[in-house]
Amino acid sequence: MPVDPIKVGRHIHALRRARDLTQNQLGELLHISFQAVSKWERGETLPDVNLLPDLAEVLSTTVDNILNGGERPMKTPEQYTRTATIAQMREGIDCFERIGELLGKGSFFYKGAIGGVNLKMNTDLEEGLADDYLRECFIAEAAIQAMMDGAYFSPEDIEHGFVHEHWRDVLKEYAKKYGIE
Repeated sequence: MPVDPIKVGRHIHALRRARDLTQNQLGELLHISFQAVSKWERGETLPDVNLLPDLAEVLSTTVDNILNGGERPMKTPEQYTRTATIAQMREGIDCFERIGELLGKGSFFYKGAIGGVNLKMNTDLEEGLADDYLRECFIAEAAIQAMMDGAYFSPEDIEHGFVHEHWRDVLKEYAKKYGIE
């Protein structure tokens, strides 16, 4: 798929604005001029290949995401890295509680796992696991992350895998974005 500089530029602009950065601030972080950032965003030029990893890190995304202009190329079922289920995502989330039961909530393994999730997701995982709605949020987030990593979920599984309609609808939207319909 050819890289579309206009699409890439619009996406860089949106990501930069979402992080409340000016063109000048982004330029400073990457040790380039704000004019270079401006040219990217107008689609006049593309970021230098050597800058892409740093740009992706600053914008909290991937190089692939930048070069695809924020769009995920459609895949055929054979192109997915694996097939996953909502039940597997639920089981994975349930494992956090199981670690606490097996190793103790004072274990550094448990504290590290919970603390890492809390930090990355800006949440309190232990409180969330006690709430059915938030637990399903974590399951949906795990499924979205799996999709981002190339996993395929059947539409039927998504349809029947959630109690709360909101999380089912959120996952359906992400599935469409990743070519699952």
